[in-house]
Amino acid sequence: MQIITPCLWFDNQAEEAVNFYISLFDNSRIKKISRYGKEGFEYHQKPEGSVMTVDFQLNGQPFLALNGGPIFKFNESVSFFVYCDSAERINFLYEKLSEGGSINMPLDKYDWSKKYAWVKDKFGVSWQLDVEDINSQQKIVPSLLFVNEKFKQLKEAAIYYSSVFPNSRIILEFPYDKSANVTEGTLLFAQFNLNDYLFNAMSSTLKHDFDFNESISFMVNCETQEEIDHYWNKLSEGGDEKAQQCGWLKDKFGVSWQIVPTVLSKLLGDKDAAKSQRVMHVMLQMKKIVIADLVKAAARN
Repeated sequence: MQIITPCLWFDNQAEEAVNFYISLFDNSRIKKISRYGKEGFEYHQKPEGSVMTVDFQLNGQPFLALNGGPIFKFNESVSFFVYCDSAERINFLYEKLSEGGSINMPLDKYDWSKKYAWVKDKFGVSWQLDVEDINSQQKIVPSLLFVNEKFKQLKEAAIYYSSVFPNSRIILEFPYDKSANVTEGTLLFAQFNLNDYLFNAMSSTLKHDFDFNESISFMVNCETQEEIDHYWNKLSEGGDEKAQQCGWLKDKFGVSWQIVPTVLSKLLGDKDAAKSQRVMHVMLQMKKIVIADLVKAAARN
């Protein structure tokens, strides 16, 4: 099981966006749709029966889309690299993903790629398209962009994340050229593997008006309370405590994570509506999720 799953926060377009994405990528499908119930309306303000989450896969990789309201907006701080196997493939994705959206960098040859583009789709999600064989089955790779005062922290972040997740390593480091006039060793680009899941990371010395937010978070799927405690304690260290709710946290770099037990989906999706609502009620009171309390709520008459 893939331990890390990207989660995309929409206002109310999750199902529309997912249908659009799965039309573009092979081996893609909707796996499950969860809907809002009465419980927690004071928090989510969503009509009962409306779509809450869409569990889907693109190119065989798990993703989650959430209808969470208009609070958070997508920006370039988190994008998705798509490694294409041909010019025809990148041309197709460039046309489809930029339609109704915008183009940050047009499809062209660049110093780092024979064919590359950076676009924002009509929902605001950023995609970096590249023709390159990365020798991995994972062809869609999330990329973190460290900007403004954080641009010097890329290497620190790569080392930090690799220390949190088992079976992790930094694959590639590309430092700035001396002409950039930054501290020697400052990284422009890095790629690292977190428990068999690839991340890219970039930095920029230019001023930007965006930063990491909850619009794209990363779910860490945990089988045991021991795993939850480990990831919660490690990733929340030095982070924003105000952002910690229902398993969500912000790490010290501002990146959002959800530390969730794999059993949660089963408990919330129980056919017994009263049982699933009790679980939801208990979860909404939590910061770090405690599996035993969820199970106890489900079993209560």
